[in-house]
Amino acid sequence: MKILLELFLSFFHIGILSFGGGYAAMPLIKEQVVELHGWLSMAGFADIITIAEMTPGPIAVNCATFVGIQVAGIPGALVATAGNIAPSCIIVTALAYVYYKYRGLDAVKAVLASLRPAIIAMIASAGLTLLTLSLAPDKDFFPMKADLPVDPIALVIFAAAFIAGRCIKVKGQKISPMWIIAGSGVMGLILYGIF
Repeated sequence: MKILLELFLSFFHIGILSFGGGYAAMPLIKEQVVELHGWLSMAGFADIITIAEMTPGPIAVNCATFVGIQVAGIPGALVATAGNIAPSCIIVTALAYVYYKYRGLDAVKAVLASLRPAIIAMIASAGLTLLTLSLAPDKDFFPMKADLPVDPIALVIFAAAFIAGRCIKVKGQKISPMWIIAGSGVMGLILYGIF
């Protein structure tokens, strides 16, 4: 019962402080799940983030569900998910009322404008953390690469995915992220299978 309360409170804390969506919540999730409670290792955290991005739905909610399952099974998943979405439900309901009533005030516009740079900084921090984790060689899985500072296969997959997402267009449209994720998975199977 204590672990369920800890899960609820941790993800309630994440939910109440994660302004800017799931990517901005990643540093908060890492702090609670890896550093404070030690429920997951950094490698496990990276795996959870990867799975949360591949599955439909908000990343922070998916992370809460997956961490809850890892820590306390189905009850843990339900409690962590409820803890993560409860602050949003409460805050959005209150803010919708306030915004609807006071949306023309300059003070409201100034507060919203001042939050944007902080949100971008949090998203950039989460992105750099994930990039560092994904490019570092997995010493347990690939002991022969333990002396390399960067996993060369991961670097090739990252570069290919980045170029596909930013530069390549098919019939005038950018490639869907779904196809980039699927292609990266296939590249990983092939390259890690060969090397």
